[in-house]
Amino acid sequence: MNAAITNTMAERIAELGGISAQRIRVAPAPGSATVEDLAHYNETHSPPCELIDNTLVEKAVGYESSLVAVTIATILNAFIRTRKLGVISGADGMFRLIPGMARGPDVAFISVANLHSRKIPREAYPAIAPDLVVEVLSPGNTKAEMSRKRIEYFHSGVKLVWIVDCVDRSVAVYTSPSAVVELRETQTIDGGDVLPGFTSQVADFFADLDFYQNPIS
Repeated sequence: MNAAITNTMAERIAELGGISAQRIRVAPAPGSATVEDLAHYNETHSPPCELIDNTLVEKAVGYESSLVAVTIATILNAFIRTRKLGVISGADGMFRLIPGMARGPDVAFISVANLHSRKIPREAYPAIAPDLVVEVLSPGNTKAEMSRKRIEYFHSGVKLVWIVDCVDRSVAVYTSPSAVVELRETQTIDGGDVLPGFTSQVADFFADLDFYQNPIS
């Protein structure tokens, strides 16, 4: 491979948080992709990509993390829906946060107050920042990648970020890119100023992981 291309790719990987080069799509060329390219790619490929610095980057995925994300979404939705506080979306619900960027949090909450004209966005990738985002770590995620995500989320207007670790069975609760409280499985998580009144046992987020280890008799 041409040395200049190799150096450019190495720089791109570093900028993206040291992720695997296999997650970076080379067509369109990194740095030239658009939201339209993202939409076209995600219509025909799986796992989906996010748009980062005008580059299509495959989301890190895992079956275990998917189970936990669905559980968290279900727990949150049970609280939010009955109170008509807003809407919950999954990883396919992507947001244009800042120019050249479109992110798909594993779970996202948008409050009624944050919904333009109190209506569900109709565009594929709305230009809106959720109030709460949840990222469930997959094996392919790196620390630098997740640090960058947090900075982008808060820069775009997200108020609360939960980073969920299936291995440690813990949740890192961020109220800014660096202000964090680590909660273990035996502790209780709440919604802070974003979801006043919401509480859940952290252990409940991981309940499905134990289903087949402790099957219902």
